[in-house]
Formats: sequence, structure tokens, C-alpha cells
Amino acid sequence: MEIDSLREAFDRVVEKRTLSSTKVQEAIDQIVNEVMQAISKIQMMNTDSMGSCDHSYILAELKAKLNEVAPLNQLEGCQKELNVALSKYLKLLEKSFNPDISKAYRNVDFETSTINNIIANHFYRQGLFDLGDSFVHECESDRSYLKSSFQEMYGILEAMQARNLEPALSWAAKNHDQLLQNSSMLELKLHSLQFVEILTNKGSKDEALQYARTHLGPFAFMHEAEIPRLMACLIWDRLDQSPYAEFVSSTQWEKLSEELIHQFCSSILGQSSDSPLNVAISAGFQGLPTLLKLTMVMAAKKQEWQAMKQLPVPIDIGPEFQYHSAFVCPVLREQSSDENPPMLMPCGHAVSKQSIMKLSKSSSRTFKCPYCPSEAVASQCKQLRF
Repeated sequence: MEIDSLREAFDRVVEKRTLSSTKVQEAIDQIVNEVMQAISKIQMMNTDSMGSCDHSYILAELKAKLNEVAPLNQLEGCQKELNVALSKYLKLLEKSFNPDISKAYRNVDFETSTINNIIANHFYRQGLFDLGDSFVHECESDRSYLKSSFQEMYGILEAMQARNLEPALSWAAKNHDQLLQNSSMLELKLHSLQFVEILTNKGSKDEALQYARTHLGPFAFMHEAEIPRLMACLIWDRLDQSPYAEFVSSTQWEKLSEELIHQFCSSILGQSSDSPLNVAISAGFQGLPTLLKLTMVMAAKKQEWQAMKQLPVPIDIGPEFQYHSAFVCPVLREQSSDENPPMLMPCGHAVSKQSIMKLSKSSSRTFKCPYCPSEAVASQCKQLRF
């Protein structure tokens, strides 16, 4: 992809810039060192002679040393390499990007209010609340109600950065049923982290044990593997030197923050955990060079690509932007439909709704997942939307 060539060229510029900066700093340090030595000699001469002295010898010696150092000659080579790399990068940019990108998109009638809502949502999602308020006020959008929700989310995240889990625990308790319906282990992970914090920071095993009995006990019947590992932490004085060192890793906080954002956006607000505006722009940025090249080829052939129902070339935008537009049930081997949508089981596997009805005898009994030993009931399965 052309974007890869651009990245490689940019990395070369950064590398040459770093090298040039290092050489400049070394030359400056060397010059400063020679000047300071000359000043010291002059000061010592003045002290010894107690009167006027001829400093010409010292200054001549300094000049000779600076000529020997030749800082400009040292920097000329690396600066030339930087200029060459920068020139190539600029030429590659001009070659890769056409300033007129209007030829690469179809004439589609957009609803201004929808676009404004997406932009306002993006600002609030990124925590840019003042900017979001200004945008909503200017375009008279009706998305300001999202501000309070995202303010709550960022308040929780800021508290977690300060190693305070209380706001996150309160939010998880308030949304316990929704998280449970989505088969999320977020609440258990929050309580587990709080248990480890009490055990490591306060050093009180009795308090940690009491916390586990109160808050981890209700999860024991559903998470038989996780709870015993947490309880085993009580027998170690140094968790960081135990088989359970993962519980005190700083990455636990980062992963938990990411999961909280995902659950907050998808489960509670019913939105994607990634900003739709960010996804659309990033995907468009990667696909734009191919589309621009296609328009040039089609124009040369006097053909109009916008009239085509299907593009003649694939648009490679990377796996992070690839989504399933259809689902084929692995049990019935039939494509899903509005009447027979895909369903997500608690274990994470997906089958069609008709498969679940057959396996559960029309929701009358529990059934075993076709791919793993997990059991479920039809009411625990959630419809998937691609």
C-alpha cells in the first residue's frame, strides 16, 4: 500500500532528524566546553598576575581549537542527508495525494443534522466538552444530552488513574443487570482489583478477606476458576514475587479502563466503543489513494466509475476496518435473516435463532453449546447485529 511507503519515508526523515539533532548538540557542547576552559584560564591568569594581562595567546589557542573542531563541517554531512530524506518525502507526498479528492467520492445526499450529531458525539466521546458545547450551540444540534453520560465516564476514568475504584464500582453496581445480560465480567474484575489493592497497599489480609466475602462471594457460583486464584493471594506476603504477580501488574488498570469504555459505550449507550467519525475518516484515509488512482484510470478510458454497482478493484483498508455483513449459522449452515438473526450465547459462540430454539426445545430447557461444554438457556442469548 502507498501508505506503507509514506510511513517508511517519514520514518527515514525522523531518523535523519534525530541524528542531525544529536550531532548539533554534540557540537554545541564541545564549543561550550572549549570556551569555558578558555574563560577559566583567563580568570586564573588574572588572579596570578594581579593586574592587566595579555590574553591574546589564550584567545588564539581557543580560535585554533574551534577551527580544529570545525562544527560546520561536522554538521554539513548529516544535514545534507536530512535534506535529501525530507525532499524525497515531500515528493512522495505530492505523488501520493491528489489535492482534488472530490473525484473519489460519490454524490450522496447527506442529512446535515445526522452529520452534526456524529461530530458532536465525537467531541463528547473524546472528552472535548467545551468544544462539543460550542459546536452544538452553533449548529443547533440536539446531542448535548450525551455530555452528561460521557462526563460520568471520564470522571470514572480519572478516578481510576488516581487508583480510586469507588466511582467505577458504584457505576458497575448500578448497571449490574445490564452487564450481566451482556455476559460482561467487568464488575467481577473491578472487585478483584479492589481486593488486590486492599491486600497490597493496606497490607491487611483480614480486611481483604472480609471484602472478598462481601463482594466476591456473589460471583463464586459463576466464576469457579477465578475466585480460588484470588483467594490464593492471601497466603503470599509479596504478590509481585508469587505465581499471581499478574494481579499487581500496572497493565491490569489499563485493560480494565479499556473494558469500562467498551461496556459504557456499547452496553449502556448502545454505541460502538470506537468513535464512528474516527473510524470513517481513518478508513477513508487508507482507501483514498486507491480510489483516486481508479478515477484517473477510468477517466483515461472515458468511463464513469460512479455509475458502477461494484468497484473493479479491491479496497484494502486493513483488518481493523473489516466487518461481517452476513452471518451463516454453523449449525444449520444457512444465512441469517431478519426472521432468523444470529444470536450470541453466554460462552461467546454464535448460532442462529432457529438453532437455539431447536437446541432448547422451544426455550423449554437448558442446552449445551455445539462447540464447547458450556450450558445456557434461551433467555441468556443476545441478538447480534453486524
